[in-house]
Amino acid sequence: MKKKITYVLAMAVGLQLLGSCKKYLEVNPEERILETDYYKTPDQAFASLVSVYDMVGNQSSGYLTKTDIMNVGCDDHFAGGANSSDIGDLQAVAKYTFNQISNAGAVTYLWNKGFTGAYRANVFLKHIGDVQMDAATKARYIAEAKLLRAYFYFDLVRFYKNIPLLLDPVDPSQMFNVEQVSPDAVYAQIITDLKASINDLPVTVPAATQGGRVTQGVAHALLGRVYMWQKNYAAAATELALVNGTPGGTSQFGYKLVANFADLWSPKNKFNSESIFEIVFNSTSNGTWSSVGGTEGNLECILVGPRSYSPKVAGAPDYVSGWSGQPFTDDFWNLIHKDPRNKPTVANLDSLETNGIVSYLHAYQNTGHFIEKFAGRTSTKAANGQLELNFPLDMYEIRLADTYLLEAEALLQSNQGVGPGTRAYQLFNAVRARVGLAPIAVTLTNIKTERRLELAGEGQRWLDLVRWGDAGTVLASKGFVAGKNEIFPIPQNELNNTKLQQSKEWGGTK
Repeated sequence: MKKKITYVLAMAVGLQLLGSCKKYLEVNPEERILETDYYKTPDQAFASLVSVYDMVGNQSSGYLTKTDIMNVGCDDHFAGGANSSDIGDLQAVAKYTFNQISNAGAVTYLWNKGFTGAYRANVFLKHIGDVQMDAATKARYIAEAKLLRAYFYFDLVRFYKNIPLLLDPVDPSQMFNVEQVSPDAVYAQIITDLKASINDLPVTVPAATQGGRVTQGVAHALLGRVYMWQKNYAAAATELALVNGTPGGTSQFGYKLVANFADLWSPKNKFNSESIFEIVFNSTSNGTWSSVGGTEGNLECILVGPRSYSPKVAGAPDYVSGWSGQPFTDDFWNLIHKDPRNKPTVANLDSLETNGIVSYLHAYQNTGHFIEKFAGRTSTKAANGQLELNFPLDMYEIRLADTYLLEAEALLQSNQGVGPGTRAYQLFNAVRARVGLAPIAVTLTNIKTERRLELAGEGQRWLDLVRWGDAGTVLASKGFVAGKNEIFPIPQNELNNTKLQQSKEWGGTK
């Protein structure tokens, strides 16, 4: 769904939260199309909608992504890299040494990503009514934009708590007067947008031509996740049940667990039956070192590969030499190494080297265990352009095993039956059965462990720990401070000369 858009939003000026989208847009000064002249045709409306989707998979020029930030902040990964200063913004997240000024790259990136996406959605929604086009198509576009706006605000309220809630493009004369609202108000708007979007979204989309676009299933899954964060477990279970259907079967939206866990991580299996909300990448955008933030290839593939990798025998894994980022911790390796998901999850360079099959550089925080799910391979690299920047492997924002486990948790937390034969038991153990594991009891401890194993490396662990209230204990050894690091500080540049206030957790007044 990603595509480069060449138009200018004339209102994108001033504050970073309002104008940060400027640096993501291509501008040809001699062929500039002003906002007032743009929204005339269905093709222009679609291009504007694509620009909103573009921010879902946005990656920064500093190699920051939502996934790598979430990974290095949790207990399953180190930051890794060449040394203790390699991609310093990730090192700061891994050690919790960042603040709103110092090493604030990740803090600023997540803020800009979210508000740029919301801003683009708002501009689209402001102007789509003026476009003469098929009514049903227009209704679908509006529904997509509202869902995506909800998606961006859901991240923003989880990451920063005290944020502005902008539902229209802000007039330049008022840009310095924007104020924050309560988190409850943000959540209420997220729920409103998601509910409003459902009926006008398609039940399914043809993967070959529309893969990556949101559907009714995405709306229900995201709404279920929102309710989980609000601890409204009964409502969450209701929404997630619509997504999941009969445990182990095919839901009304066509979702079904992929039979072979390892197949989830092949570029040949984009938009598979388990994929609910997928972040799309490709190998054809020709991303270069001068435009890292503009590539449409998946940066995780080069970030997580073993550094100075060299196969020594025929048949050795065809990894592309990477940057040794986000290595798994020994604690996680000890948990997963006897689990059937081990090999599709962990690239075990320690074992490969010990057996003389490969060699690699033991870089910073090396454990010998890297993320197999996303490791770049010569068999999946781009045919043209800078190979490190153009891997086509997609990422899952939401997949069915995730929603199975969330519904099982919601049923448990809402005091529903969870014994053998119950829906919670069937959902939970369907995830285990897929990889050949015997059923076990549905307890919160078992759910936490299962989510850790099933979703490893996918950027979910940190969010789970915060949602469960476990982060302060589990992440204390990394420098995480309970009552503070559950959210990020608002970037200082957003506070200067504005009415925005820093959160109390970070020494502010909000």
